[in-house]
Amino acid sequence: MRLSPWYAAALAALIATSAHADKEIGDYSGLPKDLADAATAYDLAQFKADRKALERVLADDYTLAGTSGKNQTKAEFIAEQTAPGNKTLSVDVHDQVSKVWSDGAVLAGLVDAKGVSQGKEFTFRGRFVDVWAKRNGRWQVIFTQIHAVP
Repeated sequence: MRLSPWYAAALAALIATSAHADKEIGDYSGLPKDLADAATAYDLAQFKADRKALERVLADDYTLAGTSGKNQTKAEFIAEQTAPGNKTLSVDVHDQVSKVWSDGAVLAGLVDAKGVSQGKEFTFRGRFVDVWAKRNGRWQVIFTQIHAVP
């Protein structure tokens, strides 16, 4: 089954390092507490399709470079993530990478996921990179890139 390109990208962003026992959140031990809290909030917002939480954690200038080869804005990402009929059922992340500096971070990995897109079940494997910026004392995702891998 073919995923909506926007949903595949949204799914990838959701999965930003989800190797934790609770599959809907990542394993952020080892990150600064404020970044770990923001990353956990991001994961939960996507898993629960929480529009208000997504609006808080995504920067206004957020860009998603998705599997379709086109860029997606914050508004487009949120609309796709919260669309009826789209649901992430499970995620598992491997090969995690995290790089953190005082006002920025990169969280990345390889993801295997299952879910429902436009009412049809799917499985997906992809490699993603989320770029975070600390602005006005608050961490926000500013960029995500995702591509499918065999």
